[in-house]
Amino acid sequence: MTLVINEVQKQFGNHKAVDGVTLTVEKGEMFGMLGANGAGKTTTFRMILGLLDPTGGSVTWNGERLSYKRTHLVGYLPEERGLYPKLTVKDQLIYLGRLKGMRKNEILTAMREWLERFSVPEYENQKIEELSKGNQQKIQFIAAVLHRPELLILDEPFSGLDPVNSDMLKEAVRSLKQEGTTIVFSSHEMANVEALCEDLIMLKRGKAVLQGNLKEIKRSYGIKSVKVRADYELDFLRSISGVTELQKTQDGGILQVEDAEVAKAVFAALSEKGYVQKFEVDEPSLHEIFIDKVGGDGDE
Repeated sequence: MTLVINEVQKQFGNHKAVDGVTLTVEKGEMFGMLGANGAGKTTTFRMILGLLDPTGGSVTWNGERLSYKRTHLVGYLPEERGLYPKLTVKDQLIYLGRLKGMRKNEILTAMREWLERFSVPEYENQKIEELSKGNQQKIQFIAAVLHRPELLILDEPFSGLDPVNSDMLKEAVRSLKQEGTTIVFSSHEMANVEALCEDLIMLKRGKAVLQGNLKEIKRSYGIKSVKVRADYELDFLRSISGVTELQKTQDGGILQVEDAEVAKAVFAALSEKGYVQKFEVDEPSLHEIFIDKVGGDGDE
């Protein structure tokens, strides 16, 4: 079971929302799609689901295009939530589960398992409008996975969740992956992407600006962070070629350097100055890479 997106494009009038995106997601893989608002993430998701036809290129799941006839294979949590506020949780999930071809007894069994898992079994007979935003998000997630889809698309799944519920949702996503579900998701929370993803693509104005294995991207990325703890001022380090930023802390500073050679030069300069209590070189965070690649790119 493989999701293949090949040179896909989507144009609305004169605006090209997605421009030549190509990627492959294997069965049981967790894949991240990143980008600022307007980068083309949601449009790409809708083409995967068959809700939009590509202007060019192709999207296939297990060699075939997804359509309404194959909707039972896919789960989708949209960024814009789509629950009916006047329905109870049970009636809402029975309705959506039936649309996926499930029997009522199957729906009720799966629903109660998920409600227990999210520690909210008492919400079964409450109306959606009576729930907090975070708990509505849990119900929306349950609706997306109730039928045990082969492919799961999550558009900003952590929106509105506090840290406890965010961790709960991450554990649920990990367990689905272990069971073989293929998952593609977007998130503005870079820490969640780092915690969950193996591979990712970063979009800017519809084009891929970075793509590949997360660990390899971080390992090969030039700019690095250097944490220094010392008893003297570090301003002199700004004059070293390749030091791009110095942020002072209470006991030293954090430097951004262009590569490992610059980090060596920083250490040599510190050693000449005096005793160094701490010198630590870290790979850049995904947040730092995102800022570098996407910058201030926002709504188009």
